Amino acid sequence: MGADSVPQDYEDLIRIIHDKYDGMSKAYQNIAVYLTQNPNDVAVMSLNAIAETCGIHASSFVRFAQMLGYKGFKEVQAVFQRRLSTAAPGFQARIKVLETELSDRENVGGWGFLHDLVLRDIDALQELLNQTSGETIEKAVDLMEKADTIYLVGQLRSAPIVDLTRYILTMLGKRTVLLDASGGLATHVAGTMRPTDLLFAVSFRFYATEVVNIVEQAAARGLPIVAITDSTLSPLAKNATVLFAVPEHQYTFSRSLAAPMCLAQSLTVALAARLQKAAVPRIPIVTQP
Repeated sequence: MGADSVPQDYEDLIRIIHDKYDGMSKAYQNIAVYLTQNPNDVAVMSLNAIAETCGIHASSFVRFAQMLGYKGFKEVQAVFQRRLSTAAPGFQARIKVLETELSDRENVGGWGFLHDLVLRDIDALQELLNQTSGETIEKAVDLMEKADTIYLVGQLRSAPIVDLTRYILTMLGKRTVLLDASGGLATHVAGTMRPTDLLFAVSFRFYATEVVNIVEQAAARGLPIVAITDSTLSPLAKNATVLFAVPEHQYTFSRSLAAPMCLAQSLTVALAARLQKAAVPRIPIVTQP
């Protein structure tokens, strides 16, 4: 691939990464996932900082870029920087403030962890807003509104998201089935889904095997799928009718659900507005008699 033919556009670069992903080595796949999950960080961080974050030697990033046809990783970063300058003006100033606050080592102990997590969540929520289109939201809500029954699947740390979604959908009077992992019947219950139903799937790295299998089986049967995951390279991505890729920032211990939880809530609120034909929908509240 000549210098003139390598992608200079962010979307084209990501498309090539997707096309080559299955044939990449494990290390290159990890690099690809990081690039697609953290485009803004790739634009503003040094190569050594990115490499340290990923736990992969900087030279591997250079070879990864050369595998794509670039002379080096700086050319790849230039594509991300052009995207950042047009798609998210003001982000560089915001990320510098974030990095400064996160580097404040006076914030120690429990409050310090709260401080860091809140700052990261603010950044994640802003990124969610920047990357999610109204068209995608409307398409997902269309499918949810038309579905006879919405089947929900999410395990491990994705479980709270589908639990909350089930609660709100039930309060709206929408027929909902939670494909619960307990009892080992989730896959069997998923087999009862009909073409008029919808699968709502949530999974993040490291992806729950049963969730991936249920999504693949549903796709093979032609069922519509709304998926919330962490990357366009996720195993859920290729089978999703509507995909929400919510990038996750690196955490030393745990990863927050603030952004994907907010996204799930926005979908249910938008559905409530449709069903109630109201600009300001209300979720019925369960009260004591």
